[in-house]
Amino acid sequence: MKLLTIRHQDFEMFIECRKFDDIWCKAKKNIGEECLHSTYSWSNGTLSVVLNSHEEKEKVIEEGKQAPAIFFDNADYPIWIEFKEYVKKAQFGSILRKENEKFTFRKQILTGFLNYGNEVGHSEIRLIYQIGTEIRNFVFSFEVLSTKLNYHEHWQNIIKDIEKEYRMLSLDYMRRTFQSFSLDANGNTPEIIWWSVFAQEQKNFIKACKNIIEHPQHRLHEKESYKRTDKLIMIPSCIENELAEHRNNTSHLYCVKERTWTNDTQENRFLKFAIRQITSKYEILKKRIEAAKNASEIMADDMQATLAALKCLQRNPFFRTVGKYKGINQESLVLQKATGYNQMYRIWNLLLRSYSLNEGFYRLQTKNMATLYEIWCFIEVSHIVKERLHLSDKDIDHKNRMEMNGLFTWNLGKGGHSHILFMKDGIELAKLIYNPKSSEHESISVGIKDLVVPTVSQKPDIVLQLTKNDLQKGMKMTYLFDAKYRIDGKDKNGVDVPPEDAINQMHQYRDAIYYKEKPSGALKKEVIGGYILFPGDGEPTAIADSKFHKTIEKVNIGAFPLRPQNTYNRQLLAQFIEELIQSKSQETISKVILQKGFLQNTQNPILTDSSSND
Repeated sequence: MKLLTIRHQDFEMFIECRKFDDIWCKAKKNIGEECLHSTYSWSNGTLSVVLNSHEEKEKVIEEGKQAPAIFFDNADYPIWIEFKEYVKKAQFGSILRKENEKFTFRKQILTGFLNYGNEVGHSEIRLIYQIGTEIRNFVFSFEVLSTKLNYHEHWQNIIKDIEKEYRMLSLDYMRRTFQSFSLDANGNTPEIIWWSVFAQEQKNFIKACKNIIEHPQHRLHEKESYKRTDKLIMIPSCIENELAEHRNNTSHLYCVKERTWTNDTQENRFLKFAIRQITSKYEILKKRIEAAKNASEIMADDMQATLAALKCLQRNPFFRTVGKYKGINQESLVLQKATGYNQMYRIWNLLLRSYSLNEGFYRLQTKNMATLYEIWCFIEVSHIVKERLHLSDKDIDHKNRMEMNGLFTWNLGKGGHSHILFMKDGIELAKLIYNPKSSEHESISVGIKDLVVPTVSQKPDIVLQLTKNDLQKGMKMTYLFDAKYRIDGKDKNGVDVPPEDAINQMHQYRDAIYYKEKPSGALKKEVIGGYILFPGDGEPTAIADSKFHKTIEKVNIGAFPLRPQNTYNRQLLAQFIEELIQSKSQETISKVILQKGFLQNTQNPILTDSSSND
């Protein structure tokens, strides 16, 4: 199905999607048609942009105004661009090498396809083509929406909640989508800000520096020199007596002070410092990006050209007479108002600031939606446990640790690196663990102490361990939660259904993860229940009556729909976790389904002793 036609003075572009009707209907059911809109913008030279909506009605859209969205996650978009005969070369201009490899240019036609996977946010299609000796660029900007969550509200809230809890954790790099951000004076400056801000301001910075060098601010400087009588242009009054004394000695040298213009001003010293600082930082970040080996040739060439321009500025003869920067004692009107200086100083100031993920001029890429949803679910469960245990911040021991992920971005540490202890008066009540990995070999760094998997490694997203003391001191009840950014259609009552394979995985986790008793080494069943968290929705009564919810009572395997700003869905999960907290060990164990032929007496401490994982 043809979705969009762009008529440009140099080409015509056609964007298609074969299954768009199904995608639109799915998004409409999950979110609502009123939320499925996007804002489009494009470069000069565009004659018209015509949208073919899902109702097959053509609509000419206006730049900067809302129109029906056509780009969604996890969908293929074939793109066809027919260039005029005078266009020599053309290529797709993504920063990602793999994206550019999806496009080929033959016989004046550039073809390829896009699929954004789980990445949502702002994005753009960039074309680079040649006419004669001139290289031209065309950019078409839009928003990629989620079919499961409201991009304009839910996604923004997920980002906000993660950033509030873990600063910089939602950010990523070398992604196909990005988020607008404004600059904030508070907090430390992340390296990704240096890269993101300077990537958009580098041309302005280099141009401003060149303008300063060509038309610098200078000042009068007194310089002492020794001259003979015949070289004196003016006779200062201070040497009149000396001149009379040595009037017969033509070789006598007189000390005179001359006022000359110099470029060695505090503003030019700052310019020299700023260029050196930015060049050094840029070179380091460039090497780190190249090490990732996924930057396109276009981006690599741009980075090299920028670095070369910065180094050329550093070596300019202008700076030979400019001294070392030692700071500025008072505000400089030259840096704030003088042409060139004010622009250079403004950009340098921007690079020292932090960020705020609000609508702004600059761009930051974020992690894909599936990862963001997983982190957000972990945060929500931690908040619910804290609320239901009636604890304050001082009762929470955060062991969470963010770890560097290659470039400028951070991941939440896994297993022992990221867990939260909930305590009261020094007594552990619960522990929440993020992404532990259980295998045959115990590892306290990435797994949970004393839990093993004899077969293949298992890695649930979230593990909740509640500490009970009524049957055995320090006995832990283990429950698993897995966040899945997927919806497997709707049931007969219109309730979103979790994916079947995710439910099956919960059965797998419960049967695969064991407690290893010490010192005997005997294996005991550990996981009591497993639950899927997914971005579903439905009527409250229908959700309570759904199959995936009722199975929790029957077999302790099921699912909970969880979305930002959905009070009822959150309340449903919160009530369930409160029941787990309030229930006694005896009651919990008595509900565990036994192997046929096995008898269990939870009243007898001897029989329950081996169930402890203290």
